[in-house]
Amino acid sequence: MRTPLKFAVGSVLLLLQTSAVGQPAAAPPSGAKANAVRDPIAELVGRLDLEKYKATIKSLTQFGDRRQGTARNRAAIDWIEAQLKSYGCATERLKYEYLEPGRTRSEPKVEVASEANASEPARTLGGGRGRYLRNPTYLNGDPNKQPDLKLRALNTPPAVPGPREEVYCTKIGTTHPEEMYIVSAHMDGHGWGEAANDNGSGTALVMELARILNSPDVVTERTIRFALWNNEETGHQGSRAYVAQRAALQGRESPAGSGKYPEPKWLGMIQHDMMLFDHGGPRPDGSISKEQRPEADINIEFQSAAKFAGAANTLAWAIEAANEKYASDYPAVIGNHMTNTDSVDFQDAVASVSLRENERGTQIGSGWDPHWHQPTDVYATFSDKDFRLGLNAAQTTLGAVSQLAGARRK
Repeated sequence: MRTPLKFAVGSVLLLLQTSAVGQPAAAPPSGAKANAVRDPIAELVGRLDLEKYKATIKSLTQFGDRRQGTARNRAAIDWIEAQLKSYGCATERLKYEYLEPGRTRSEPKVEVASEANASEPARTLGGGRGRYLRNPTYLNGDPNKQPDLKLRALNTPPAVPGPREEVYCTKIGTTHPEEMYIVSAHMDGHGWGEAANDNGSGTALVMELARILNSPDVVTERTIRFALWNNEETGHQGSRAYVAQRAALQGRESPAGSGKYPEPKWLGMIQHDMMLFDHGGPRPDGSISKEQRPEADINIEFQSAAKFAGAANTLAWAIEAANEKYASDYPAVIGNHMTNTDSVDFQDAVASVSLRENERGTQIGSGWDPHWHQPTDVYATFSDKDFRLGLNAAQTTLGAVSQLAGARRK
């Protein structure tokens, strides 16, 4: 006997099947019957490849830390856009201005930590309280801590206030082009490393999903937008600018009668921010294991204080169910303290979640990742097990968004 579980997210019903406890698993079908019942989403998830994921992260590191307001950041955006176009994904850029930490021309000044500040920014409301041994965390602002002289030179030019851009691309839905899921990550970093984990790992994940879902033989019922935010490290001004400029455009057909929707109605937002490192908490002496912990998992977080907390909770569980079905190695766990990433700018407008390596407030904020904002956040720091954790997050999101948006092969 099989029992359907239904998760409602916006106007979409996600249907999942679970076997009754204690019942023996049915023998897998073979031959023609196997072809008839083959899961098309599993086939899409099977197109993810560890080496391709690693190669995309490695390519992003050629631009150093990709710090906002620098030539290396702009070069990285150009490279990302070229890759997205090569996948057949129609790209656009959003423009805004960043004048100083926490302020754009159209906004009042808000005090946040600057990029040069060596202290950890104050936690956003709802970050959870620490329950573990704690290591101090800080943003490295000392170039001399980067022993690689070539990388140090690449990262030396400072950020300059002024115009900013970020790129996104869109897969248009065939049945409901007026409804959309946003799959995103921030592409900027800092700390005098390569920003391989924070956030090359999330950027590469989103790019890999864009590659697969924009394949010529794949269609989706609903629209999916793949967004790579800028300025996350200074207070997520890039995602904030997107919400400010585009929220009011949702669902408007333009031009009238064209069947085109420049900003489809948001059904859900899924952010990816630091995907690789789950080695456990600090030991009593402050050290961190060099090996991935046996209990490594993918963290899915929503914000219980948000206006759309209920819908975000439902979305989180839909993603967790996709992890159960499609992720090859690592489980997912759900928390309700999403904070300090681009999804918080969407949380009062639509169901919003973030996927990451650890809980943001209580674990990363307690020093679980010693490479966070440090010169050691370079590609060579991470092992294949670390990269595989990120790949499993990609499997999880690809499985979930394919179900939610109605992806299938032609």
